Amino acid sequence: MATKVEIPALGESVTEAILVKWLKADGDTVAVDDPICELETDKANVELPSPAAGVLRHKVAQGTTVKIGDMVAEVGAGAGAGASKAPAADKPAPKAAAPAKTEAPAAAKPAEAPAGASRSGTDDFSPSVRRAVKETGVDPSTLHGSGPRGRVVKEDVMAAVETAPTARTAPPMTGGFSTPAQRPASAGEGIRREPMTKIRKKIAERLVAAQHTAAMLTTFNEVDMSQVLELRERYKEQFQKTYGVSLGLMSFFARAVALALKEFPVVNASIEGEDIVFHDNVNLGIAVSTERGLVVPVLRKAEDMSFSKIESEIKRMATSAKDGKLGLNELGGGTFTITNGGVFGSLLSTPILNPPQSGILGLHAIQKRPIVVKEEIAIRPMMYVALSYDHRLVDGRDSVSFLVRVKNLLEDPHRLMLAV
Repeated sequence: MATKVEIPALGESVTEAILVKWLKADGDTVAVDDPICELETDKANVELPSPAAGVLRHKVAQGTTVKIGDMVAEVGAGAGAGASKAPAADKPAPKAAAPAKTEAPAAAKPAEAPAGASRSGTDDFSPSVRRAVKETGVDPSTLHGSGPRGRVVKEDVMAAVETAPTARTAPPMTGGFSTPAQRPASAGEGIRREPMTKIRKKIAERLVAAQHTAAMLTTFNEVDMSQVLELRERYKEQFQKTYGVSLGLMSFFARAVALALKEFPVVNASIEGEDIVFHDNVNLGIAVSTERGLVVPVLRKAEDMSFSKIESEIKRMATSAKDGKLGLNELGGGTFTITNGGVFGSLLSTPILNPPQSGILGLHAIQKRPIVVKEEIAIRPMMYVALSYDHRLVDGRDSVSFLVRVKNLLEDPHRLMLAV
């Protein structure tokens, strides 16, 4: 008896996914827990393991949107399961071929009509088709209708543009677009379209939701990074030898943020309906840029982590994020986020909240600037930091005090070790 392969629960708030790729071909023999397909959710790409050993039979095609509980494949008990289904798969082939023979002449009928006589004007076109003809400059006498009863539809105009771009005539220069450069780009003019991934769609939805639902405000400060850089330079080789991981800057910020959030718990809280939800732990999200978009893996209980643990987890999660191997349990439950635009050269920005969180810290590029130190001008490596927060929950006093606390901890990093 075949074992059904169904879409399991994929994490908090995830209800559907796209089967982007089969990792095992139809008819392949698989073992228990072999990855058989890759699913794209709005949080990450995940691999679906086989629940049994046997012969794999696909039930849906690549690119199909599937919901939790949907059956996408079956795993038969042995090679016989695959052989018994092979003839059944071949039977529909003749039926599929039959409609093509009867439909071909019908599709060709509009093309046989003397288009030049009936298409000399655009009076019989719908408004959308007339607009498309005007904007693209297509000669209406060259159009062949593919709509009901041979009517020209907008897709016919676009097809004419794509197949014969040199045959177009310039559109009238009246109203709308005054020059060809101002016309909307159309097929054949150096543009391409591709569907948004589920991750990109979700990013867009969440960012727009944050703008619409939260009372976002940003406060700024600057940090003298000289002490952090000196400490890092002094111990980075020994740190590498001892822990097997390099000492980066993010561990300093993660530690400073974790300590500051324990002092200002409202910045680590969130709004749920009419309640304020306070979190005992700092579940720190670290934004990572990937080819599929921005993902935010979470360091759970960051306040209890050592520098070496923070660094090793950040490295592991960043690698997994870029390879699309993050587990969904590593992407949810964050209470505060750090995003570092400085790695791309950003000098100053206002980060957008990651709902339902009430705070996000933006880091920026380190630049040497002249500042006043003990009544004298000195050149120091400085970084602007930006805290965006939900003003519905976090008052200005708490937000500014939190950011100043982060600044003080970084400018005297020995305090990070002593938590004072």
